[in-house]
Amino acid sequence: MSLQDICTEIDSLAPGRATQSGARRRTVLHAGVGLGYAAAAAPLMAQTAIATSAEGLDAGRVHYERDGFQVPAYRAKPAGKTLLPVVLVVQEIFGVHEYIADVCRRLAREGYLAIAPELYARQGDASKYSDISRLMADLVSKVPDAQVMGDLDSALDWAAQNGGDTSRAGITGFCWGGRITWLYAAHGPVKAAVAWYGRLEGAATALTPKHPLELTPILRAPVLGLYGEADTGIPQASIERMRTALASGSDAAKASRIVTYPDAPHAFHADYRPSYRAAAAKDGWHKALAWLGEHGVR
Repeated sequence: MSLQDICTEIDSLAPGRATQSGARRRTVLHAGVGLGYAAAAAPLMAQTAIATSAEGLDAGRVHYERDGFQVPAYRAKPAGKTLLPVVLVVQEIFGVHEYIADVCRRLAREGYLAIAPELYARQGDASKYSDISRLMADLVSKVPDAQVMGDLDSALDWAAQNGGDTSRAGITGFCWGGRITWLYAAHGPVKAAVAWYGRLEGAATALTPKHPLELTPILRAPVLGLYGEADTGIPQASIERMRTALASGSDAAKASRIVTYPDAPHAFHADYRPSYRAAAAKDGWHKALAWLGEHGVR
């Protein structure tokens, strides 16, 4: 699917949401702001809904080592503060771009050390792709879940050495990162997780051997799942199967919760895209912060 196809498709799904011409949208998309946006991402709205200043924060790019590879990441935290609760932030398929960086800054404003690793940096640079089908084929489809789990483990190690208290750690992620959030809640030492519209089921492959629905018996941290009822990629039947599995899963699974928003599509929190729905995004954000706090990530 080309960038033009994505612009056309999203405009048809959300008429009137994007106020610029197609050519102007694509110009802004490629230019981006701050860390920029992946070229294959959905078109920018005329103005992003939220832009969080880095004033008073330690924010920017860092690197940490995992298996001899320097993993790039974006991090933000209140300047001069230590022993901060930690939140891992997991990217959309488009990588760690300005929206994900802004999510880190929003969390830093709430008193967290937030870190977003570039989880397929070994495979390539997502920002260089203008065709989502090539991005998926060349990068995303080649990323092993085991690699991602290890890189997130090492992100926590980095946080512990740079002002974070990893005994109070959580994770949140969006779309591709929503699925990863469920997986990490069954793998890593976090106390709570918030998964935004992450895929719950799928075919087993050598690189992605398990999906969230299969991991409910071994879930280690309670997950808040935030989903849109108008998400054409994640059917309500899949969400109901997940609810059923959670109810008979581990103690953490039983403590998990899934919230669905009527009329909200996929990526309803992504304020740089026409899929953004302000009411659902704001409510989900408040619920996410409350969930982290209720489960000791504060």
